[in-house]
Amino acid sequence: MAKAPFTAPTKEQIEKAYDCAKAQYKVLGIDTDKAIATLQATPISLHCWQGDDVKGFEVHEGEVSGGGIMAIGNYPGPAMNADMLRKDAEKALSLIPGTKRFNLHAIYAETDGKVVDRDAIAPKHFTKWMKWSKANKVALDFNPTFFAHPKANSGYTLSNPDPEIRKFWINHDKACRRIAEAFGKNQGCPAVVNHWMPDGAKDQPIDRLTPRKLMAQSLDEIFVEKVNPKYCKDAVESKLFGLGSEDYVVGSHEFFMGYAMTHKDIMVCLDMGHFHPTENIYDKISSILNFKKELLLHVSRGIRWDSDHVVILNDDLRCLFQQVVRGNFLKSVNIALDFFDASINRIAAWVIGTRATQKAILAALLEPSKLMADYEAANDGAVKLALLEELKTYPLGAVWNMFCLSQGVPAGAAWLNDMIDYDRKVIKKR
Repeated sequence: MAKAPFTAPTKEQIEKAYDCAKAQYKVLGIDTDKAIATLQATPISLHCWQGDDVKGFEVHEGEVSGGGIMAIGNYPGPAMNADMLRKDAEKALSLIPGTKRFNLHAIYAETDGKVVDRDAIAPKHFTKWMKWSKANKVALDFNPTFFAHPKANSGYTLSNPDPEIRKFWINHDKACRRIAEAFGKNQGCPAVVNHWMPDGAKDQPIDRLTPRKLMAQSLDEIFVEKVNPKYCKDAVESKLFGLGSEDYVVGSHEFFMGYAMTHKDIMVCLDMGHFHPTENIYDKISSILNFKKELLLHVSRGIRWDSDHVVILNDDLRCLFQQVVRGNFLKSVNIALDFFDASINRIAAWVIGTRATQKAILAALLEPSKLMADYEAANDGAVKLALLEELKTYPLGAVWNMFCLSQGVPAGAAWLNDMIDYDRKVIKKR
């Protein structure tokens, strides 16, 4: 593939367009410099599993099953080991402005070729990741892995009726929280641990209560082991349905909402694709943050039943961050990406999704929220609606390009040149 001629606007062009945009937004009382500074300070956690199709680098004794999660596609060149994944992540990070984090799953441990089962993983198995984190100034987040394991074959982990299997997964989760605490100490800020498990049934289970009682008991046993909140923060993630749990998910929205609300230090995780296809999460944010100090957002994109498409700047994403910014919740939400597309260049997927998320945040920061709220309070809904419509054609792109320029990353579509070059010289040669 020949290198595409995606020419970046010059510094002078960006600055000239930005000056015009700045003046236009100023009329509405918006400080574009402040919006850029706020966006720069807002971290987004990129998910490691986009880089290798959720396979991980675990060493197994035999065949692995017990799924509930799957990446679709066969684009060449997924990362085949942790060094490849780190190199790919570095390329993606170099094309994304602002503050980034990196989100690991337990199956990305490095055990030097030894079989280490999940209840025995420890911080030492993530030593290289912690060194990489410091070298690249990218904080780490973490996730237990409750799938792709023989002890997940039944479809039940923390809610499994077998106490021995349940204990295995409890010990795995405890180990993961200790690993996250080590991450936090290494990076000087908390690692967010997201607890999601695919427990559920494909069709018409009779007893829906017992698994939920067992799940709650397991979680209580996990969280009774204290970790330093300066270094580790916990969230629980619900799902409407999954592969093999189409009819019944133990950790439903109602279950985990109830659990988080009755456990002071546990956050709710809202995944954009884990609800009914016609249901959006943006209206849930102000409800939850009336009662909780923080929440975790998993930024994804659902198409029909599948929730894990690459994020784009669509209405769902805009509405999500409008509610975050309008409620002054940016410091109360932890933003993480959660999609995995194996049908396109995986590095491009990271960059497209992260930059789209940042554009949605920037668009919300460039709203005259107080002005519109004042009109709304004065029962002047027509003015509010008119302003919302006018803002759709305001020069967001000019402010975005200035943000990219200030962060030393390619503006416009020019980042595609680097991606295509890396695809040709590295990815396609694997």
